[in-house]
Amino acid sequence: MVRDLDALAVFALVAEERSFRAAADRLGVTRSAVSQTIRRLEEGLGIALVLRTTRSVGLTEAGEALLAEIRPALSEIAAALGRTATLTGRPRGRLRLAVSSIAERFLSGPFLAAFTDAHPDVDLDITVTDADVDIVADGYDAGVRLGEVIEQDMIAIPVAGDERQIAVCAPSYLARHGAPVHPADLAAHRCIGWRPSPGSAPYRWEFTEEGKDFRVRVPTTVTTNDMALMIKLAVAGAGITFGMEESFRAPIERGELMPILEAYSPYFAGFYLYYPSRRNLAPKLRALIDHLQASRAGWSSPAS
Repeated sequence: MVRDLDALAVFALVAEERSFRAAADRLGVTRSAVSQTIRRLEEGLGIALVLRTTRSVGLTEAGEALLAEIRPALSEIAAALGRTATLTGRPRGRLRLAVSSIAERFLSGPFLAAFTDAHPDVDLDITVTDADVDIVADGYDAGVRLGEVIEQDMIAIPVAGDERQIAVCAPSYLARHGAPVHPADLAAHRCIGWRPSPGSAPYRWEFTEEGKDFRVRVPTTVTTNDMALMIKLAVAGAGITFGMEESFRAPIERGELMPILEAYSPYFAGFYLYYPSRRNLAPKLRALIDHLQASRAGWSSPAS
């Protein structure tokens, strides 16, 4: 197929120049190479396309008909190649990302706004999802997830430092119910849980004790897929909730929430931007990677 397209392009150039030599000069090849290409094309089609004389080159009736048919298509191909070539320069086009809903640093307004300001020709198309997304099959340029769940064949770049999941509640809740001493004590408390979708089981809270990980199925007063609602309810004193420490950073700093059971919440590898290959990386994705790496310098690790 590629040889056929090349031969048709050579044929169209010969027709345009009405000269084998001129076509050869434009292509940077020998006159003999152009002549052989046309001969193979004619042999493959079983009909003469070019009329050769000692003084000029013309087209047969079949050649004129073929040229009329292929000229629009060759123009479209040339235009498409030109448009694609522009993508190798300045970052531009739609950048599709699948991002975990709890990747707070990446989803922060200032981070994304700064990127769009720096690259006005890039349109961000962000799907916030906690589903197990196949970014290649689903047509995404990249994704952002916790490092522990990213496939080994992906290229992964850390978004920030280590993260951890913690249990939190409002001071008013502690005043009424007291604080659990061990994760097992959560069975006697009011809890605000999370699940990714209506048909899925509530997420079990994860803790670590003496180097061993374990999960706790907590009794939930409220279960939702919306972290913002979980935080609002916890701040209002409705119960204990659980999630990424970064999600609770602002209400903790304001004194609205307090971490509990911290001894059972060690740090682990956090979120990563990941994509399938370094080969022929699109400028729009390279721009996002560069922006992320520059921004990380100003993001202190929560473990530090």
